[in-house]
Amino acid sequence: MINRLLEENLTQRLFKGKSIIVVGPRQVGKTTFLKSLIKGQEKVLWFNADNQDVQELFNQPNSLAFKKEFGKAKIVIIDEAQRIKNIGVKLKLITDELPEIQLIVTGSSAFELSNEVNEPLTGRKWEYNMYPLSFQEMVNHHGLLNEKRLLNHRLIYGYYPDVVTANGDERETLRQLSDSYLYKDLFIWNKINKSEKLVKLLQALAFQVGNQVSYNELGKTVGLDNETIESYLQMLEQSFVIFRLGSFNRNLRTELKKSRKIYFYDNGIRNALIANFQPINLRSDTRALWENFLVSERMKYNDYRRHWYNCYFWRTTAQQEVDYLEESDGQLRAFEFKWNTKKNNRITKTFTNAYPDAITAIITPDNYVDFVS
Repeated sequence: MINRLLEENLTQRLFKGKSIIVVGPRQVGKTTFLKSLIKGQEKVLWFNADNQDVQELFNQPNSLAFKKEFGKAKIVIIDEAQRIKNIGVKLKLITDELPEIQLIVTGSSAFELSNEVNEPLTGRKWEYNMYPLSFQEMVNHHGLLNEKRLLNHRLIYGYYPDVVTANGDERETLRQLSDSYLYKDLFIWNKINKSEKLVKLLQALAFQVGNQVSYNELGKTVGLDNETIESYLQMLEQSFVIFRLGSFNRNLRTELKKSRKIYFYDNGIRNALIANFQPINLRSDTRALWENFLVSERMKYNDYRRHWYNCYFWRTTAQQEVDYLEESDGQLRAFEFKWNTKKNNRITKTFTNAYPDAITAIITPDNYVDFVS
């Protein structure tokens, strides 16, 4: 059992009068995590909303019917709650009318669940994201030395739980994950009709990790207009496949103002999309894998610890660049990612002259641990 960082946060929120919402992609371990969370708790009732009869149970809601169904339960869990129509209104009813019950809800796609629960449950919920396993979780599981030894392996195969425990069968596990689960919710809701276009778009993004992304170029490559590209990207982001960073600009006329980079939540999924599992020493995209790993792990680190930052990259028209920036409480932090530790690495002077108060650091395989854990 690999303990998840969310457990401490959620344990502190139990029986505080609010619903607990956990959203994340399929196969990241939400169900396993909740079973661990409630271990030892009494009077737990579990509903899997993938089942039709569970969906029907919630079709005609009223507080008396819920009270009868839940009986003496103290904790009610609704797994894959996005399957239930108008779920937000029903969760609000349970939270308001049955305050003695701790409601815990999971959803595999943020865009469907969050859109339905945000307004009805305003002020009535704690919401958390769950991601593939993190560097810190694996360090906690088997120690820092073991996890550092596996760095090259993680850059190729990523952190999905089934992949981490695959014991030599990582490629086939990733193929099944990317083929069977990655797009399931999108297709169920008929949000995306042309699966080959979606796969082609994701492959194009996989080859551009760490680079600026042009919607026009993506559209030409995939054969979709800009509006459809934006719609697809938004849904892929909200279903925890990719995420975007915008460009930072304040002081220089030459700073790019409307550019963006796109990263994958998991290196293994990225590599599965382009069918490339070559070892690090044989690859031409090692730096892109390193950057994707660091940015995604930093995102998990900040989210799990409830650190609130605005995140960006920085680039000028002359192609001077800083890989990753964080801004919070008026403090700017700038990070450059370098795989080769032998080079004389530094932040470009154009940036440090423009932002002399910024805290800067170069992140390499020699010092990355403090950045991601």
